[in-house]
Amino acid sequence: MTVEDIPETGGHYDLAADAATREAVARLAGLRALDRFEAALDLSRRGEGIVVRGEVRARVGQSCVVTLEPIDSDVVETVEVTFAPSSEDAAPTSKYLKPTDELPEPIEDGIVDLGAIATEFLILALEPYPRKPGAKIAIQPEDGDGQNPFGVLAALKKQL
Repeated sequence: MTVEDIPETGGHYDLAADAATREAVARLAGLRALDRFEAALDLSRRGEGIVVRGEVRARVGQSCVVTLEPIDSDVVETVEVTFAPSSEDAAPTSKYLKPTDELPEPIEDGIVDLGAIATEFLILALEPYPRKPGAKIAIQPEDGDGQNPFGVLAALKKQL
């Protein structure tokens, strides 16, 4: 969306990804499936900048890192990001920022890409190591002499 197209009073935008887009985002995010991907975003002007607030909702399919069984889950992620013109004159200087302030994202070529924002927030919200409830990692038995590798190292340390 071009910044010029955003009304002075702001606007509300509902996005719903089609099958081809969901497939591309699933591939990008390393998902087994992406059955639903929607965003409801409110844009408002702040000086020359833009504030994007809203929510991303998705139904994702991942694989358990222990059993490799499929896991389906719903993702609901809050979106809040500020954009500012990318010129040096418009960028805030560090003397005006508190340590907790985040720098605004640059507006590049006069465009704020709502699809890219939704995709970024979806990917950040994903469980990086999805695990099915109750899934456990089987502990390897000790080797034949009854010692594990850490026991051997501890014995060597005592000898030194």
